[in-house]
Amino acid sequence: MNEEEWYRGSIVILTFRLFCLAGSKKRLVFLLACCARYRRKSMKAQKVGKMAIFSVGAVLFSAHAGGGFATGNQANTYYVGLGWTGIVSAIIAMLLLILTMREAMVMYNQRNLTSAKELFENLYHPFDKLEILFEIFFNIMVLMAVAAAISGAASALQQYFGFNYYACVVAVGIVVLCLTIFGASVVRMASTYMGMAILVTAIVIYGMGIMKGQNIGAILANDFTVNGFMNMPKAILNAFTYAGFQCVTLPTIVACGAILPDRKSCSKAMWISFVMNAVALVLSVLMLISWKGVYGETTLPTLTSLNAMNSNWMVVVYGICLLLCLISTAVTTTFGFVARFENIRVLKNVENPVKKRIIVSAFIIVVSMTISMAGLTNIIKYGYGYCGYLAIAIIIVPFLTVGVYKNYHTENVEVKEGVEVYENN
Repeated sequence: MNEEEWYRGSIVILTFRLFCLAGSKKRLVFLLACCARYRRKSMKAQKVGKMAIFSVGAVLFSAHAGGGFATGNQANTYYVGLGWTGIVSAIIAMLLLILTMREAMVMYNQRNLTSAKELFENLYHPFDKLEILFEIFFNIMVLMAVAAAISGAASALQQYFGFNYYACVVAVGIVVLCLTIFGASVVRMASTYMGMAILVTAIVIYGMGIMKGQNIGAILANDFTVNGFMNMPKAILNAFTYAGFQCVTLPTIVACGAILPDRKSCSKAMWISFVMNAVALVLSVLMLISWKGVYGETTLPTLTSLNAMNSNWMVVVYGICLLLCLISTAVTTTFGFVARFENIRVLKNVENPVKKRIIVSAFIIVVSMTISMAGLTNIIKYGYGYCGYLAIAIIIVPFLTVGVYKNYHTENVEVKEGVEVYENN
């Protein structure tokens, strides 16, 4: 018996049982519509394997846990100073992020959308023009990300070799510009491997740091005794802010999640991502809390803590991976930005496409270098922070309220359409 015959036999038996239980033709038709819809989605879901679901979750994980995460500056800025509530804040942030991404993917897939622009037009409908708010957020965050990557790489060079920070910013900016113009394809190919290398290295460092650092349990217990729940309001705000600026990855996630057929698959992918992201982020916060007295207010807390652990080989490996990862992030992000703006009206008289890319790349990198002069900590605290506030209002709250309502409404409409089909037949 093939699969089609098995389904036919199952539907005949199920129809008879439902007829006995339904009590009315209308209820029977409704149940049949639900069964047919479930069967269609089940058949589609069978084509999406576990690895596909895992890969979508891993994309969000890798987008979050990149070079900026590995510096330790983000965790130090938003969580470490909060003590034990910083752990709670980190977990809430990852929960908010994956729930927002899930609703975005569900809406994107239900409505067969093809771009982030269409997604936000559907979310904001009937106020479609508000989609421009996401465009503003996204473009500013991309500039901040490039600036943070350049600043992080410059800070690493300064800390390793003692070079002047501003000179390092200029040098890194020139390298990024050259690679964007002439070697972007090579960097894009290597960036995935560099991202994985820095992630593995960072997690090893976090494990070592927790074991070699001060008694983390005693530190957290003492903080609870002294501060209690005093920092909880700030912890909740930081959770929303952190999740907010991480939403810059939303266009990538919904595009990758287009292979997921239903809410259940999207949920599985995002819960996998939640576990990975929450574990990595909490480990980094725990390690940094235990070494807070060593690194103080330094720009690269993880590197400073690593130096204090007297593990020279790890210092070298971490430094190389971090530097290459940050530069590759700057190059790939700049290249993606160039693709968005190389055909704007201002450049319509420039016929040579290479010249267009050079002009746009140079403009983006000069702006990013200028922002980099403020330093990595200020970029993450203020640049990312204010973008995070904006994202709370235009991404997180809308998706977790209006988005949830619209997604469930669309699902109910599909069932009603199925009922009408059966009634007409």
